[in-house]
Amino acid sequence: MGKVSMLAAGVLLAIMGCANETASYKKNESTMETQEVVSRADVAAIVEQYTKAFIHHQPAMATSLKLDSAEYGEYSNRLPDYSVDGMQAMQIDMTRAAEQLKQLQQTKLNDKDLLHVQVNEVIARYYAGDSVFHAGYIDTWGGHLPYIVNQISGPLMDVPGILQNQHEVNSESEAKAYLSRLSAFAIMVDQVNEKVLSDAKQGVILPKPLFPNTLSYLTGYTKPKADEHVLVTSFAQKLSDAQSIDASTRKELTQVAAKVVEQQVYSAFERVTKTMQTLEKQASNNVGIWSQPNGEGFYQHAITYLADSDMTAQQIHDIGQAEVTRITKRMDEILKANGYTQGSVSDRMKRLNEEPRFLFADSDEGRQALLDFLEGEIKTINDKAPQYFSTLPPQKVEVKRIPVEVEAGAPGGYYYGPSLDGSRPGVFAINLKDMKAVPSFGLKTLTYHEAVPGHHFQIALNMLQTDIGLMRQNASFNGYIEGWALYSELLAYEMGMYEGDPFGDLGRLQAEAYRAARLVVDTGLHYKKWSRQEAIEYFAEATGSAMSDVVPAIDRYIAWPGQALGYKLGMLKFEALRKEAQQALGDKFDMTSFHDEILLKGARPLALVEQDIARWVKKHQAM
Repeated sequence: MGKVSMLAAGVLLAIMGCANETASYKKNESTMETQEVVSRADVAAIVEQYTKAFIHHQPAMATSLKLDSAEYGEYSNRLPDYSVDGMQAMQIDMTRAAEQLKQLQQTKLNDKDLLHVQVNEVIARYYAGDSVFHAGYIDTWGGHLPYIVNQISGPLMDVPGILQNQHEVNSESEAKAYLSRLSAFAIMVDQVNEKVLSDAKQGVILPKPLFPNTLSYLTGYTKPKADEHVLVTSFAQKLSDAQSIDASTRKELTQVAAKVVEQQVYSAFERVTKTMQTLEKQASNNVGIWSQPNGEGFYQHAITYLADSDMTAQQIHDIGQAEVTRITKRMDEILKANGYTQGSVSDRMKRLNEEPRFLFADSDEGRQALLDFLEGEIKTINDKAPQYFSTLPPQKVEVKRIPVEVEAGAPGGYYYGPSLDGSRPGVFAINLKDMKAVPSFGLKTLTYHEAVPGHHFQIALNMLQTDIGLMRQNASFNGYIEGWALYSELLAYEMGMYEGDPFGDLGRLQAEAYRAARLVVDTGLHYKKWSRQEAIEYFAEATGSAMSDVVPAIDRYIAWPGQALGYKLGMLKFEALRKEAQQALGDKFDMTSFHDEILLKGARPLALVEQDIARWVKKHQAM
C-alpha cells in the first residue's frame, strides 16, 4: 500500500458494524470545516486494497482479465472458494470495504474522487450481497444469485468455460498451472456441492421445473470419455500450439489431464449430480423467489442492485404492461402495412417465425451463413458509428457460436469482453441450437445489442478508462449495461440500419416488447406469485416468440430474480436523459458528446449518470 494520510489510514483500518444496503450518493452536509483533504493517492490506495481483496477471492476472473501476477499475486493455479466459509469470507471482505468507502465520503473530496469512491462503494455492496438471504453465491457478473447450481449459470458452467477459452498455455509452467487448476476444479465442484446442501438445510432449493435441464447438463458433462472431454482436448490443442513444449512432454501432460478429469473431476460431478437428484424430490413447484425463506426481501435487493431502481415491484409491473401495449400497437401497424392483417400480433409474428425466407438452414452451412451475416452487420454499423460517437473502442469484436455443450440452457446470445490488454477481442456469442429461434428479421437487433454499438462499445470503452481502476473497469451495473444495450437498438434504428427493412424493424420492436414483457413476468413470478405456466403464456402472447425461446427465457428469469428488469428500465432512463438534454440545449445538443458523457466515465449507478448529465447540460448551456 502506498503512503496515505493519517485520516485515510484511519478509514482504511476502520471496520464498521452493520452495513447500510444503500450507497451514499451525496456528501454529508454536516461534516466539519476542519476535515482533512484526502488526496487522489490516498483514495487510490484504499480502492487498491479492496480491489486486491476481491481479486484474491476471484482468481478465475483474474485469468479472464489477464492481470499481472506480480501485482495481484499468483492466481493461474487457483480457483474461487465456493464453500460456505469461502462465500462468507468474500462477503465479509466486501462489506468491510463498502463501509470504508462510505466513511471516506465524509472527507473532503473533489467531484471526480467523490464519484470514484461512490461508484466503488456500490460495487463493493453489490459483491457483499444480501446480508439476510444466506443462500446462493456471489457471481462476478450477477452479484448475489440465489441458486449456485442451476440450468443456465453458476461455477459449474462458468469456470469450465474459463479453463477452456481463457486459460492460456504457452509454456510448460502454464501447462502445469492448468493441471493444478483441473485438480482445483474437482475440489471446487465439491465446495459447490457443500453449498447446495447447506442452502437446502436453510430451505432454499432450486425450483422443481429447473431440475431437468440442470441435471441434463450435469450428467452430460461426464458422458464423454475423459480423453475426449473438452477440458482435455482444448488443453491438447493449446499444447500443440506451444512450440516451446516438445512432443513427448505434450503427450505426457495431456495424459495427466485426462487422468485428472476421469478420477477427480468426473467423481466430483457425480457427487453433485446425486445431490441434485435427491433434492429434486424435495423441490417445490412454486418458482418465485417469494417462496424461499427471506425471498421477498431478496427480491427487493435484486430490484435495488440488478434493476438499479427504487421503484416497487408493482410500479415496475405496471410500466411493463403499458410498454407492451404501446410497442404492440406499432408492430400491428407495420404488419398490416405489409399484408399481415389476420390474427393477433403474437399470432402473426409466430407465422413470420415459420416462413422459410426468414430462416437459415438447419445445417453447418446454414449456421456459418448466419455467422457471416452478423459479421457483415457489425462492419456496416461500425462504418456509421463515427457520426454518433467521437470515441470508438480499438478492440475488435468477433461472433462465435455458443458451445454445443451448454447451449440447451443458454440464452439466445450474450457478450463477453476483451482482455484488458486488448490481445483477446470481445465476443458476441449466439445460440444456434434451434435455427427457428433465430429468424433473420431479429438478428440485426441482437447484433446491435450484443456487439455494436451495444455491449461491445460500452464494455470495451469502459475497460480503456485506466484512471477509473480495475473494479470500475469491470463493474457489472446491470441497469446501466443492459439499459445501454437496449438503448443501442433504438440508436441503430436512428442510424438508419433498418431503412427499407420493415421486417427488421419488426424484429427490433419485438425485441423491445420482449424486454418490456420481462418487467411483467419477472415481477409476476417473484412478486405476484405467478406460476411458471402463467408466465409462459403471458410471455408467448406478448412477444410472439417461438415456444422454444419462451420456455428457457422464463426459466432464466426464475433462476435470476430481478436481472431481467435492468434492460427496459435502463433504456427508459437513457431515453429520458437524452430527451431532457435535447430540450434543454436545442441546437447546442451534440450526440457524440452526449454519448461520451455516458460511456467514458464507466458503468455506474443510473442516479449518478443522471447527475453527470445534469452537469453536462449546464456546462453546454454556458458555452
